[in-house]
Formats: sequence, C-alpha cells, structure tokens
Amino acid sequence: MTTPPYRWPDPDRDYANGDFIPGGADYPAHWAAKAAAFRTALGHRLQGHIAYGSEERQRLDLFAPETDPRGTVIFVHGGYWKAFDRSLWSHLAAGPLARGFRVVMPSYTLAPDARIAAITAEIARVCDWARGQFSGPLVVTGHSAGGHLAARMACADQTGRLDRVVPISPLTELGPLQATAMNDVLGIDADEAARESPARLALRPEVAAHVWVGAGERPAFLWQARVLAEEWDCPWTPDPGKHHFDVIDALEDPASPLCEAVLAGL
Repeated sequence: MTTPPYRWPDPDRDYANGDFIPGGADYPAHWAAKAAAFRTALGHRLQGHIAYGSEERQRLDLFAPETDPRGTVIFVHGGYWKAFDRSLWSHLAAGPLARGFRVVMPSYTLAPDARIAAITAEIARVCDWARGQFSGPLVVTGHSAGGHLAARMACADQTGRLDRVVPISPLTELGPLQATAMNDVLGIDADEAARESPARLALRPEVAAHVWVGAGERPAFLWQARVLAEEWDCPWTPDPGKHHFDVIDALEDPASPLCEAVLAGL
C-alpha cells in the first residue's frame, strides 16, 4: 500500500478550515437558521437592507438595543472575501445589543467582482455612514476575512473616528494567500499584499486593539493572529477549545470574554 505524497508547506491545506472541523459543511445552514430566527424575534428593532452605497451588495442591517444606545458596533462577516453575506450572522448581534450597543452588519461586494482593496474601501464607507448617523463610541469587529477588514479600519491610512477594533481569527498577512488556489479568484499580487496586509501597516495611535482567535484553529490562523498582535503591540487571546467556526458564538453572550473584549473600556 502506498501513501499519497504529502507536500509541505501546503498553503491550501493551511487555510482549509472546514476540512479540520467535524461537521464543518453543516455550519452555514446552522448560522442561517439561527440568524433568521433572531431577526424574526427582534421585530421592529431591526432595520434591514439600508443602502450605504449604490452597488447591489452595499447594504447593511441595523439592530437596535432596547434602551438608548451607548454606542455602535460594526460586525464584518468572513468568507475569504468571496462568499456569504450579512444574513447569516444576525444572531451575533445579541451580546452587544444586551449591553446597550446598536449593531451594524454590512454586506459587501465579493471577489472576483471586487479586489480586496475595493472591499476595504466599502467597509470604510460603512464606518463613514455610521459616523454620520450616530454619536458615541464606535467599535469594529469581524471574523476571518471580516477580521482582516476590521483590522484595516484601524490602520494608519484610514481616517475618521474609531475607538476600538477587535479582529477575530483575522487574516492579517496576505502574502501566503498568493500561493493558494483561492487566489485565482482573489487576484492578490505583491503590491496588494503590501498595501492590504494589516500586519505590515501601523495601528492608528488613538485606536485600542485586541486580537482574538480560537486556540484550536489551524496553525496558520494562530500565526496570522499573533503576528498582528506583535506588530501592533496589542493583546491577543487564543480562546481555549474554540475552532474557526465556533469562536464567534461567544458574541451571542453579553457576559462572554469575547463580548467583554469587544466592548472593553466603553
């Protein structure tokens, strides 16, 4: 019996989260069901399909707490910049809402219809929209590719009021992704990797940052999280027992350490 040759390093294997999570293929349906039930239960406290630009996917959902909002949390979804939309993640607003923060969840144009730099600009537009609508503290968080986009909002090339950023399982150094098959869709080149990798860019001095990642994630994601924390000289937390698909569940719980990290000091 012969064993297939194992190629190392293997960038596609490094970033294949679902292949290493039991039942990984079932998670999107699970997220969609929980999100739909949450939207139904929220009733009038949800304003959906708000335009922040003229393109088809430049839409956001706005979730309101039961009391006067203490501030705004923007959550940016993941999917390697090429999959999913805001509709799968509504239930993750529960924790910040229970602590008195409104939550904004945008969709954005996906690759290959948009390059990563253009997607970054769309999330910056969401932040501008929120600043124009609301006063008070502004926090940006996001998961995976959304963690990258959240981190980009805290980089020194961005402008406008921002108090805190908490990238969750973020992609912070894009260079390794150039060697993956998904780059046929993403089209990352050396120049874009340099301009769009938060780990190569300075943290805005007025923005507080905390990087979060599941302790049980792929080694590549642990490295991606730690390198950003080291470059930005900010705290990072490997969440015990969590993998790439369940690390975000804690956003549903207002008392969770993750929710506390998102809202710390606010």
